[in-house]
Amino acid sequence: MMPNSPDYALAILGTLQAGAEVTTVNPIYTAHEVHRQLLLSKPKLLIGIPETISVLKDALKLAKMDIPIISCRGYANNDLPDDVIAFDELANATNVDYDVLKDVSRTPSDIALLPYSSGTTGLPKGVELTNRNIVSNCVQQNSNGLRHYQDTTSTYQDTTLAVLPFYHIYGLSIVLLHKLSVGVKVVTLPKFQPQSFLTTLKEQKISIFCAAPPLILFLGSNPEVKNEDLESLNVITCGAAPLPKLDIYRVLNKTKKNLAFLQLYGLTETAPLVTTLPNNSKNYVSAGVAVPNTELKIINTDEIALGPNEVGELLVRGPQVMKGYRNNPEATKQVITEDGWFRTGDIASIDEDGALTITDRVKELIKVKGYQVAPAELESILREHPDVEDAGVVGVPDSRTGEAPKAFVVVKEGSKTKAMNILDYVSERVAEFKRIKEIVFLDSLPKNPSGKLLRRILKEKYA
Repeated sequence: MMPNSPDYALAILGTLQAGAEVTTVNPIYTAHEVHRQLLLSKPKLLIGIPETISVLKDALKLAKMDIPIISCRGYANNDLPDDVIAFDELANATNVDYDVLKDVSRTPSDIALLPYSSGTTGLPKGVELTNRNIVSNCVQQNSNGLRHYQDTTSTYQDTTLAVLPFYHIYGLSIVLLHKLSVGVKVVTLPKFQPQSFLTTLKEQKISIFCAAPPLILFLGSNPEVKNEDLESLNVITCGAAPLPKLDIYRVLNKTKKNLAFLQLYGLTETAPLVTTLPNNSKNYVSAGVAVPNTELKIINTDEIALGPNEVGELLVRGPQVMKGYRNNPEATKQVITEDGWFRTGDIASIDEDGALTITDRVKELIKVKGYQVAPAELESILREHPDVEDAGVVGVPDSRTGEAPKAFVVVKEGSKTKAMNILDYVSERVAEFKRIKEIVFLDSLPKNPSGKLLRRILKEKYA
């Protein structure tokens, strides 16, 4: 339970080498949130930093557990309670018997990582990712046609900036484990702060940046971000949620024209990468093509496979698909078919070239007069409005139409636009059944650590 740091990598890799499973926790979680994960994962050891030790101790009391706590170096203080083990003491110890590691027996099917799903469609579930899942997904990213890094030599080394949290599978697997496995230098930031983020981009000459939509919005719309801040970048990848083309062009217009900007698609349950694009791609809308040894299929509500450009639910099959949900065979059975297809719950289409476009989530579609309305489509249009910074759309009950779209909008600083202006803007661009019924202005939108909009929270709090 800690923010990004060099110690995070040491703790993860050391734990795996010792033959244990690793489950990760958001460092801003409360004791109640942590204690639920303790009960589900049943750990033998906790690792944190001084700033999270009190929460870990309170969580242990709630869970009625008594296990050791190791503390890595903090980013604000290094004061440790007497009953906490210092990570540095272990790392620098000269009396450790490393022969015990010879007795560690691990197989490809053993669980390596146990991240918890974001809970956007229900309570968080432990996702069992095996050694095979993680290694396969790292190797899949090394395909000559799809790799986003250059080989490390005596004269060149790519550098990536790890601001995406390591407790999330995107940051842990793609940014940390994969990049280390191919010799890319990983620079960590404990949290996103605009000035330190931009300073690090520039001073560390970051060449690969793995991002989520909020970071792209910042780079594109913040006037403080200049061309010289982005000068060293060769590749930007963006995942976790679909990103409108407008936001991509705002970044491209600030930097050199040969910058590769590539959307990715993946899930916690797929370790995570499913699709990506080659560096020379200019297809900014697509989430890419399947990585090697991965199959994609689109089905309709009758579970019949659909053809090119037809929209339905996306299914994935490949070596990166999870073993299952921890101690939850019923939930596992609902998402993994008997022949190994994982039901993503995402609405998508695949064109003739195999390029994937994500439209929305199955459970988040709004039913208006029998028509299906994708919130992401309306959100994309809202963000194109010159006064709109960010937007989220959910369905609300309507006596006349069954459901109706309701929008939550964050306007740009200094904007004095009215709700009716934005409603008219959207209405001019969509069919009548897709028109937004109401707009609510908010200072910010609820999102998970990877930047995915939490429409469930919008519904619970405001709809």
